[in-house]
Amino acid sequence: MLRLSPLKCWAPTSLLYSRFPRLPFRGSESLDKVHGIIFRYKTSGKIPFYGAARDTRPTGLFSLSPLQRISVAVHSATTALADPSRADAVAALGEVTGHMALYAMYDKMMLDPTGQRILRDRPIVDSKIIDLNALLKSDEGTFGHVYAKFMQSHGFDPDERSNVRFISDPELSYIMLRYRQCHDFWHALSGLPPTVLGELALKWVELLQTGLPVAALSATVGSLRLSLRERDILHNIYLPWAVQVGKNSTFLMNTYYEGEFETNIHVLRERIGIEPAPDVENWLG
Repeated sequence: MLRLSPLKCWAPTSLLYSRFPRLPFRGSESLDKVHGIIFRYKTSGKIPFYGAARDTRPTGLFSLSPLQRISVAVHSATTALADPSRADAVAALGEVTGHMALYAMYDKMMLDPTGQRILRDRPIVDSKIIDLNALLKSDEGTFGHVYAKFMQSHGFDPDERSNVRFISDPELSYIMLRYRQCHDFWHALSGLPPTVLGELALKWVELLQTGLPVAALSATVGSLRLSLRERDILHNIYLPWAVQVGKNSTFLMNTYYEGEFETNIHVLRERIGIEPAPDVENWLG
């Protein structure tokens, strides 16, 4: 009978968690190196419009056995439920539970020409590529200006999204990274504020679009932190809007947002199928 060493089964959980800094749920690097092999993607031979791709090789990549994956999932879920602000736990949970959803997202992207181009180019959302100050000087009403204004007004930085650690497949790891980095684009498009209530509304859109289990956890458990009035707004105002946008819009991962900065935001919303979120300020009192 095969006997597994307790050290091999359970020690990695605490080890893996020790590698996560307790930072906001943001970051900027994708995975190129798995098990000592550097994966190189085929390109068209031309430098993409946003610039040459960076050589991103994050350290601390782990390949998990099924038992270790379960261990990390249980530990992450318990930690996230106890303290939803623990972005490290939320990130780990998303990575060890999201493989089936990521495969489906990959299929949707491969069926779309723009999605294919994104997977080929692998654009990274960071301050080396996106100049927020320059976007703030662009024409008002453009998507780039709205996005930069959202980032500046809330003190956000494109570099703050957390790295992918526990997904060894290079394409799936990039899709998870792209999903995280598109989050602020979706805030700008929807007009949702980065409040608990606004984040939950956006998580419902993300859940309907991606099917990621971590989005389901955030959308459902996160509502427990709302007041009764906020829950009423979420269920009766934001949720119907999120269902409509999540089901009727195009697959949001198939938009090359970096190439749409000069597009009028109303034109982009209409093309994608995103209606601005309802204004709930009067309801909040």
